Amino acid sequence: MDPTIVLVAFALAMDSFSVSIANGLAQRTFKVSGALKIGFFFGLFQAIMPIVGWFAGTYVLDLISGFDHWIAFGLLVFIGCRMILESVQVRSRKLLENLGIGLLLTLSVATSIDALAVGLSFSFLRISIIMPVLLIGVVAFSLSFLGVYLGGKIGHLLENRVEILGGVILVVIGVRILVEHLGAN
Repeated sequence: MDPTIVLVAFALAMDSFSVSIANGLAQRTFKVSGALKIGFFFGLFQAIMPIVGWFAGTYVLDLISGFDHWIAFGLLVFIGCRMILESVQVRSRKLLENLGIGLLLTLSVATSIDALAVGLSFSFLRISIIMPVLLIGVVAFSLSFLGVYLGGKIGHLLENRVEILGGVILVVIGVRILVEHLGAN
């Protein structure tokens, strides 16, 4: 497996991990069922969104093949920078003890929008989607489950640092894609 795909999976999971930590902070006691529910939803949406983006990209690939590397670069850098900026902005988070299905769905979609753009980038780069999607889903599930647990134990120490790391990883990958493509031409 390409190490870049592994880095992408971890970078995409940072939003879910952060939200999971916040939910872990809100819970009085760690509940495996709650952590499994959060992990399942976040992992599922992180896996579905790249598929949607990939299929959308395959339909427009011929139209933009001359500059698709610039689009992939722009999307990854934009997403990475947005993650970094959002992590350092002062914002209040309402922590909920009981996460309802509506809020869980909303959070799942919100934390996986980046994965849609990454799926679009994968289609432009002609990367097969099956293995990355499986890896992205498993990593998001695992880190979300872990985030709920850690949120209750040490969440106050991690704060927004994981979102910064995820953003930096996406920016570096975007730059790498651009440099490799420009170097090949």
